[in-house]
Amino acid sequence: MNELYSIIYLGLQLYSYALIVYIFMSWFPGARESAIGRFLTSICEPFLEPFRKIIPPIGMIDLSPLVAIFVLFLARDYGLLVFFNMLSGLF
Repeated sequence: MNELYSIIYLGLQLYSYALIVYIFMSWFPGARESAIGRFLTSICEPFLEPFRKIIPPIGMIDLSPLVAIFVLFLARDYGLLVFFNMLSGLF
């Protein structure tokens, strides 16, 4: 059970790094048109889209990715721990 927890934790951590890289790519013109940019767009946009629908941009600044990363952090560090504690109580 600990191995599964570690694998999921690592996957969520890598995904949060991918989100951060994707956000920084918006600062560089043409970066999202590269192969890496298209790959990150395909994996990051489905997660960011619901946050963008709820949180409007303030001027030219889009705060929804920050909220999305915070939610992912809470899910990774607290939600995953609670979930596996509940699972260990069942077995």
